Amino acid sequence: MKLPVHLNALRAFEASARHESFSAAAEELNVTPAAVGQLVRGLEDWLGSPLFVRGNSGRARLSATDAALRALPDIRAGFDRLSLGLERLQEGSVRGVLSVTVSPAFAAKWLLPRFERFQAICPDTDIRLETNLKPVDFVAQRVDIGVRYGTGTWPGLTAEKLMEEEVYPVCSPELLRQHRTLRRPADLDGVTLIHDLSMDGHAGFPTWSQWFQKMGVSGVATSRGMKINNSAAVLQAASEGRGVALARSVMARDDLAAGRVVRLFPKLKFPSELAYYVVYRPESAGLPRLQAFRNWLLSEAALPNE
Repeated sequence: MKLPVHLNALRAFEASARHESFSAAAEELNVTPAAVGQLVRGLEDWLGSPLFVRGNSGRARLSATDAALRALPDIRAGFDRLSLGLERLQEGSVRGVLSVTVSPAFAAKWLLPRFERFQAICPDTDIRLETNLKPVDFVAQRVDIGVRYGTGTWPGLTAEKLMEEEVYPVCSPELLRQHRTLRRPADLDGVTLIHDLSMDGHAGFPTWSQWFQKMGVSGVATSRGMKINNSAAVLQAASEGRGVALARSVMARDDLAAGRVVRLFPKLKFPSELAYYVVYRPESAGLPRLQAFRNWLLSEAALPNE
C-alpha cells in the first residue's frame, strides 16, 4: 500500500482528534485552522472515507470516527518511533540536545557559573538541564548524563569520580567580626548553627554532631539552629550572617573565593565520606556529545580552586 501524500496530513489528523478541534490543532502545529482542515480533507479523500463526524453545535463539534479511533494508537506509536529514529541519527554528532541531571544546589553553586566555558568549546551542543534532589530514572526520563553525590554505586549506571570534598564551618565576614572569640571549635557553643538537610538520613552525609565529635568537642547543642534542605540556601544564609554553616567545599568554593563567607579553623580537616560522580548509562558511553560534556566536567574539576 502506498503511504499518504505527507506526514503533515497524519500530524494534522492526530492533533485534531486529540483536541477535537481544528483550531486547537492549528495552534499546536503553528499553522492556520484552514490549513489543518485542508490536510485532513486531503487524507480523507485519499482514504475514501471520513475521519471525523462534524457537528454544528455543542462542545464536541469534531469527533473521530470509530475507524479513526482504532488507527490513532498505531499512528501515535509511529510518530514516537520516527522521533526515536531521528535521535539515533543525531547521536553520531556533538550537535543536538544533551539531557543533564544534577541537584539544584550543584547547578547553582558549581555547574552554571562555569557553563559558559562548555558552550565556548561545544557551541553546537544544547543542554537540557534537569535539577532534582532525588535520583531520576535515566531511561524513563531520557537522561544522558548527570552528576550525583554519594558513594559511587548506582545500579545500571557507570560512575566516574569527579570530585572529593571536605567539610568545614563557614560564616560571613561580618559575623566573624562580631564574634572575635571564634578561635576553636568549642567557641561555637551558643552560636546559631546552620544545618544542611539536603541529604538528611543518607549514610555518610556529614552533620554538625559528627564534626564536633571528630574535633573532640562535647557539650555543644547540635540539635538546635537553622535547618535548610538545600546546600545553596545553606551558604546563602551563612553569607547573610544568619549563623555558622557546616559547608561542603565544592559548594562553598566560589563563595570563599569571592569573600562572601570565610572558613573557620582552616587547619582542621574533616574529609567527607561521599564524593561527586559523573554518571551515565554504559550503552550511551559512545555518544560524542556525552563524551564532550564528560571530558569537560573532568577538566573543570581538575582545575585549581579559583
